[in-house]
Amino acid sequence: MTDVKLCWLDIRGAGNATGAVLEEALHQRIDGIVAADPAAFAGLPPTVRKVLLFEDGVDAVPADLGAADLVVVPGPREERAALQEAHPDVEFGRYVEIVDADTLEDACLAARLEPWSVLDFRDPTKIPLEIVIAAATGAPGSIITTASTTEEAEIVYGVLELGSDGVLMRAGTVGDATALRTAASARGGEIDLVELTVTHTTHIGMGERACVDTTTHFRKDEGILVGSHSKGMVLCVSETHPLPYMPTRPFRVNAGALHSYTVSQGGRTHYLSELHAGSKVLAVDTKGRTRPVSVGRVKIETRPLISIDAVAPSGQTVNLILQDDWHVRVLGPDAAVLNSTELKPGDTILGHLPTADRHVGYPIDEFCLEK
Repeated sequence: MTDVKLCWLDIRGAGNATGAVLEEALHQRIDGIVAADPAAFAGLPPTVRKVLLFEDGVDAVPADLGAADLVVVPGPREERAALQEAHPDVEFGRYVEIVDADTLEDACLAARLEPWSVLDFRDPTKIPLEIVIAAATGAPGSIITTASTTEEAEIVYGVLELGSDGVLMRAGTVGDATALRTAASARGGEIDLVELTVTHTTHIGMGERACVDTTTHFRKDEGILVGSHSKGMVLCVSETHPLPYMPTRPFRVNAGALHSYTVSQGGRTHYLSELHAGSKVLAVDTKGRTRPVSVGRVKIETRPLISIDAVAPSGQTVNLILQDDWHVRVLGPDAAVLNSTELKPGDTILGHLPTADRHVGYPIDEFCLEK
């Protein structure tokens, strides 16, 4: 198995939309195009893997494979030995439809032995895929799992945290390629963090702050980005670290005043006041690695607040308003956990500087003054 998540688009049912679907797929840098006719690959660049898939077996494979890079058929290697001998420059993989315990065992065997395994799970449960992924641990091949929707694709990419190596999804219309690529990237990525120097702190009195309770267990060096301005945010740590007067709540970030921005998937921002059960926010660690997490609840309560001002090496100023309490903390270099009420001018904290202004959370290139 691999760390790179692949996107394969099946154009066998695209009909009259095939040309437009392929154009979008190339624009989105889809990794593989799946067809049953080698003619469908005409004009495709070498950067796209051209996959012929024949679910009915080797008898359906044409003599001329055209520009195909990979041919996927059901059955063990012995059944395609003649095909492999006739086409030494083409890779071959195995298609398995999983409907019961016996076919699940076939899928596990394929995942362990085949360079490419295309798996079609007919029941909605993801437990069989978990079993295959576990069985294939350490195997050099790649598992491609079929998905009927982008919502299912996103789940498949994350099963057992490792996820399938790739997803094969049928394309019927323009937009499917973009949606599949978005599902693949939803697992996480990286974001640039900078060291901010604290310049001033001010006790500003009462206001409403939001605790963001998620459905995940944050790591000790992980939190969410929060800030008063769209162009500057601070990395607020979760309540994973022990506190003297209350138990840890490793799913929670005491994030800041309700007007504050936080970052979600695709770089979009949301006000803390907008978040609700089912929303997505971006968990970020001190190395800048990110992953989307789901919100389970947001608690907005009246508390005393403290305003923290900081500046980046570029001169960009950053502000964060937090609950004015010692146990509310932010992260510094080397994953240092810093109590907000003990911050003083000269202290270093971690943050992020988005480059664009915002309109309803989306980046936009326009004049915008925040102060």
